[in-house]
Amino acid sequence: MERGKRRYKTLMVLTLAALVFGTAATGFSDPGIDFDTLPVKGMVTMVDLGAKKCIPCKMMAPILEKIEKKYEGRAAIVFIDVWENRDQAGRFGVRAIPTQIFYDASGKEVSRHLGFMSEDDIVKTLSQLGVKP
Repeated sequence: MERGKRRYKTLMVLTLAALVFGTAATGFSDPGIDFDTLPVKGMVTMVDLGAKKCIPCKMMAPILEKIEKKYEGRAAIVFIDVWENRDQAGRFGVRAIPTQIFYDASGKEVSRHLGFMSEDDIVKTLSQLGVKP
C-alpha cells in the first residue's frame, strides 16, 4: 500500500511540474486529425497520447517529428493531446502520459508503452512490425 501512495504522490508532483513549467507547446500535433480514421487502415500506425505541456511528451516531440518524416508513406505517426481531447484518453485506455500504442496494418493493437520512448525503441518497434526505415 505504501508503494501505491508513493507512486500516486510522484504522479501528482510530475503533473504539477508539467502544469507549472510546461507552458510551451510542442508544435507536433495535427489539429485536423480525424480520430475516426485511427488506426490508419492498411498502414502500421503509432499513436502517441500525451499533452503539449507534459515534460516527457515535450521531450518526445522532436523525436516524433523526425520519425514522422523518416517513415512518411510507410507508417502513420500521430500525436493526440489528451488534455485538449479528453474523450480520446478514454477511447485509447490511457492511464498515464505519454502512452504510445502501435497497431499493425490490419488495425490490431500489437504493442503499448507508457512513459518516454526513445527514438531507437520506436524504430525497433516499427521494424518488428515490418516497416523499414
